[in-house]
Amino acid sequence: MNPLSYDVAKLLAGMLVLASFLMLYQVRLSALLNMLGVHAFILALAVAWQATIQHAPELYITALITLVFKALLIPAALQRIVTRLGLHREIEAITGIGLSMLAGIALVALSLEVMLPVTAHIDPVTREDIALALSVVLIGLLMMVTRRNAVSQVAAFLSLENGIDLAAAGAEGMPLVVEISVAFSALMAFLVIGIFLFRIRERFDTVDIRALDEFRGDRR
Repeated sequence: MNPLSYDVAKLLAGMLVLASFLMLYQVRLSALLNMLGVHAFILALAVAWQATIQHAPELYITALITLVFKALLIPAALQRIVTRLGLHREIEAITGIGLSMLAGIALVALSLEVMLPVTAHIDPVTREDIALALSVVLIGLLMMVTRRNAVSQVAAFLSLENGIDLAAAGAEGMPLVVEISVAFSALMAFLVIGIFLFRIRERFDTVDIRALDEFRGDRR
């Protein structure tokens, strides 16, 4: 593999991690959903580049699916849900932004420390993609844990799934049917979550997950 192919692949994977940090930094729902679209767009570029360097035309289909559904349709649909439900535009977090960012940096360091040694025998591009993909997954989990609003948790889940897609694209020989299945599983999960949000709003007049905790406590 020529140095340019390696550098571009590493740059795109690094940009996806940076986009995860920018999602973690956001305090408004609209900005978070815009960054979700950017996050998926970077993933589409990364997958398309993997298709080029692996000579795997089927990955272009995966990149196109990612671009259409994850970068365009799903963020737009979530923006519509936010507007239609009249949700608060600020994101309520359990921890402050500074602490969340420090935790994110620690998770990236942990990912590199864990994955790079155990993948030393594989292709360098795949090795670093997997390590950075794990960083994206862990930052997504961090967002899910530290955000109280259900919409922001949906965005965190989708960013987590983008990390899984990055790892799958970097693994040469991944069957196209598996990649398409993962993409459409995310789409189906989004549809179910969208319906779930409307039901929460009807029942509790909010999508703050604390309302569910309080309801569960009352039932006990």
